[in-house]
Amino acid sequence: MSQIDLARINADLGRNAPDLVAWALGLGQPAIVTTNFRPFEAVILHMVTQVNPDVPVVWMDNGYNTEATYRFADEVTKQLGLKLQIYLPRRSRAHREAVEGATPALDDPRHAAFTEEVKLEPFARALRETAPKVWFTALRATDTAVRAQMDPVSINPDGLIKVAPLLHWSSKDLHEYCVKHGLPNNFDYVDPTKGEDNRECGLHLAH
Repeated sequence: MSQIDLARINADLGRNAPDLVAWALGLGQPAIVTTNFRPFEAVILHMVTQVNPDVPVVWMDNGYNTEATYRFADEVTKQLGLKLQIYLPRRSRAHREAVEGATPALDDPRHAAFTEEVKLEPFARALRETAPKVWFTALRATDTAVRAQMDPVSINPDGLIKVAPLLHWSSKDLHEYCVKHGLPNNFDYVDPTKGEDNRECGLHLAH
């Protein structure tokens, strides 16, 4: 695994999403694809599972998703036959809000602990339990300043190969893929850990 020539792979395959997915799965290593069922998530889920339908799909369901997002999750899971694995926070939303009140604002000192509880801890648990060597993510360069600096393929300090096949795709590219493959979409999506569309949620800073 340490023999991967990142510069060459990114140069050769970084803008060819299907080939990049095929290359990464061709490594023959345990893989996962993470999703939050935000807009256009069906693209990465379709692209990966068309090559290997048995790749686990990991969803950190924070408990704060819209009704449309939950319906979309069920629809995509059924249509694509996803091997969905849902990771929930240790406390339910009802428990948390009964004790601590509504979601803390971005400038609230408690917001970091909230993000840790509903997203980062469930993801750390997912990584321990699924033990992947390859991690597919639908990150896009247009999402945040941090992501604009990323490469489609990188290797985390712990050796996990992080693959973002759609990094350089536009919303138009994603829309056309959905239409071509008859995939559903969801635009009624909110992430309580981000608050603002162009703000990092913490997951990709921590991993």
